[in-house]
Amino acid sequence: MIDSLSLIGLAVDAALVVLILIVQLIIYPSFLYYNRDNLVNWHNKYTGKIAVIVGPLMVIQLLLAVYTVVTGSLYMIGTIYLVFVLSTWVTTALIFVPLHKKVTQNTHTDGDLRSLVSKNWIRVVLWVIILCITVLKLNILQLFSFYN
Repeated sequence: MIDSLSLIGLAVDAALVVLILIVQLIIYPSFLYYNRDNLVNWHNKYTGKIAVIVGPLMVIQLLLAVYTVVTGSLYMIGTIYLVFVLSTWVTTALIFVPLHKKVTQNTHTDGDLRSLVSKNWIRVVLWVIILCITVLKLNILQLFSFYN
């Protein structure tokens, strides 16, 4: 039987994949169509609103990843999962926070806006892999419960 924490993890991972795809395919590319002043105004509203959604999901995902490793359930898969989750945090902090800061401060270039789109594929791939790991883990847990 699959526990409720695993199902919460699946829901969080799936939600983050959907959100990052919306950001990648719709939101970031739209930045190139705004004039400078409108982009800065919109960006300041957008970042606050999206952070209210993405922030808690990322924190829950991180806590579940740490919990999985600490409790030792499927330790190897849990460790790999944690590494990928931490990778999303690192890329967000090192690549995307500085780029968003440039937009907020109105010091960005068109190249910075294009970088948001091109480099964000890193996070898309990371979150898709994370979701795949979760699905794999759930399948393994289901298989174990079938034989027990």
